[in-house]
Amino acid sequence: MTDTREQVQKDAGGSERARRWFNVVYSVVVPIVKLIYPIRVIGRENIPDGAAVVCANHSNLLDPVIAAGAFRRRNYMHFIAKAELKGAFILGRLLERCGVIFVKRGTGDIGAMRSMMRCLKNGEKIFIFPEGTRSEEDNMVDAKTGAVRLASKLSAPIVPVYIPRRKRVFSRMDIIIGEPYYVRGSSHDEYEQLAEEIMEHIYALRDGESA
Repeated sequence: MTDTREQVQKDAGGSERARRWFNVVYSVVVPIVKLIYPIRVIGRENIPDGAAVVCANHSNLLDPVIAAGAFRRRNYMHFIAKAELKGAFILGRLLERCGVIFVKRGTGDIGAMRSMMRCLKNGEKIFIFPEGTRSEEDNMVDAKTGAVRLASKLSAPIVPVYIPRRKRVFSRMDIIIGEPYYVRGSSHDEYEQLAEEIMEHIYALRDGESA
């Protein structure tokens, strides 16, 4: 019991430090990016309080910053990034301090999964690009199953988000946040199907089939 209480206190302290760093970086970076790429957010009322697995399509290095701006500072999220970024000079340390969780792709990174589960258990949001990499074309690619496994095991809602692939300087683009929904899976095949459905939800937002 004592160890559990100490872990909770440690997690809370770490999360609070990460939020402070995130707020500092947000205050500097997000306004600049939003000035260059003005955004209009549709469906912000769909953002749930507490734990959630936020999933978006990915086509540009700036997508995480754009997503952070769309969700606003109050909806702090732990972004999931490839482990290679952790070794980037200065950037990697800064991302880590902001609460980014680094994942070793293609290895079934247990440590990263535990970190994500801990965040969700603490009522926090995590942000994942289910495709696992940037997509050069504005269409669906195979989705990884990590997001649906987490959402299923922790009974956390998935929030689909569509970010336009084509971004023009000083030209407004619409970021669409869909309604949260729950998934339930128990086998690899079920998780595979649920992962594909995430991307279907995301691109349905683009096509105006859902909001």
